[in-house]
Amino acid sequence: MQRRTFLKSTAVAALAAVPLTTSLSGSASAADIPVTSLAALQNAIDGAAPGDRIVVADGTYTVPTGSAINISGKNGTDAAPITIVSKTRGGVVLRGARGFVLGNSSNIVISGFAFRQSTTLEIPADCSAIRLTRNDFQFADTGDPYWVVVRADDCKIDRNHFHHKTTAGIFIVVDGPGSTDMAQNLKIFRNHFSDHSFTGDNGGEPIRLGVSGRALSAAGAYVEYNLFERCDGDPEAISVKSSENTVRYNTIRDSRGGIVLRHGNRSRVEGNHLIGGVDGVRIYGNDHVIVNNYLSGLSGRALVVGSGSTRDHTKDETKDQRRGNDACDRAVIAHNSLIDNVGTLSGETRTYEPQGVTIADNLLVGNSGSLVAMGATTGFTWRSNLLWGAAANGNIPAGGFTRADPRLGQGADGVLRLTAGSPAIGAATGSTVLADDIDGDPRGSVRDIGADEYATGPALRHPLTAADVGPNAA
Repeated sequence: MQRRTFLKSTAVAALAAVPLTTSLSGSASAADIPVTSLAALQNAIDGAAPGDRIVVADGTYTVPTGSAINISGKNGTDAAPITIVSKTRGGVVLRGARGFVLGNSSNIVISGFAFRQSTTLEIPADCSAIRLTRNDFQFADTGDPYWVVVRADDCKIDRNHFHHKTTAGIFIVVDGPGSTDMAQNLKIFRNHFSDHSFTGDNGGEPIRLGVSGRALSAAGAYVEYNLFERCDGDPEAISVKSSENTVRYNTIRDSRGGIVLRHGNRSRVEGNHLIGGVDGVRIYGNDHVIVNNYLSGLSGRALVVGSGSTRDHTKDETKDQRRGNDACDRAVIAHNSLIDNVGTLSGETRTYEPQGVTIADNLLVGNSGSLVAMGATTGFTWRSNLLWGAAANGNIPAGGFTRADPRLGQGADGVLRLTAGSPAIGAATGSTVLADDIDGDPRGSVRDIGADEYATGPALRHPLTAADVGPNAA
């Protein structure tokens, strides 16, 4: 039974239909400064004032070896940034070793370029409020392994396409000043990450949010509404190695990598779709919240509650100790739907077992193996999980689940949701407070088990497609 209609935004569809030969960078203004050469571009940047909009004529521009397009000591304002934009989206191709080099600047927007350079584009810590939007990133595979490195506060990376990398390296690295701090308040949204085909065991993440030495620093980053497709360069598509971040409403499809809270504490993973790939969500560290996620058709482990080589990371541990796994303590794992994965909910066997984790109101469905295969645990709370399928229950404790057919129906978007009469409806008993479900439907005071709250109208959120993200997204 289908209870929803999968609707594409008419605004997104209309925008995607506009040919790239049409200017998509915004309307002209009195402050527009047209340039047709690298020298003219540098002169315009050097003389730019808040609100100026430097428009680069379409064409291929090769930055000479040893040179760069320097943005130094330039400061727009929040209301009137300095904007550097391609005349048409993707119409300006930047080649050479370096493109833009930023320093001591703020409120700068770089938009619409096709980056084909070979060295890292860095946003250094002496900058702030830098925005990269509607660009196409495909750096030279033989160049620097990191494509974009963010060390500055209050930056935005949105509506870009990062694609086609075959070597080790990362599309977006987020660090910060010094060796332990994190860049603050970064927003990464509406980007398309695709086709990372590095075959090594480690080092090919699309996003790495921090590093082990920065794990205890809060970043406050939001990674949301991004689409990952065929991201096979690492088991971690979104690798979180810092604290207090939010990863929500992303879609990871047909990818080796999943969402991994590898280091750090107090992050939230909410409302993500992980479909038809290998790994799902894996968590280490303390006080995380994992809610409203839909994990389906994964050939690896869908949800892993990690054990540790240490109980907790501390500020005085050695560099080698910091690289170890921190046992997962006091996480809340609630209202997730894990459907037809090879490995559903599992643990690990390191020295320090996870402690004090709540696992409540989750829907676990599978037809092979065991639905729950935890290692050693201490002080876990299991409540009102719903299990179904030919798979064995596994080592979930009695009283922490019921077994019944959830009566799922597939929508036009491929997602399996509750249908009328499902025993999951109104059966949640946990205390997790959620405003809505993965689709954007309100939860209300009487909640359903799993990521989906039964409703009869169309979903407000759905798995993302290429039309929803990237340079031409609304």
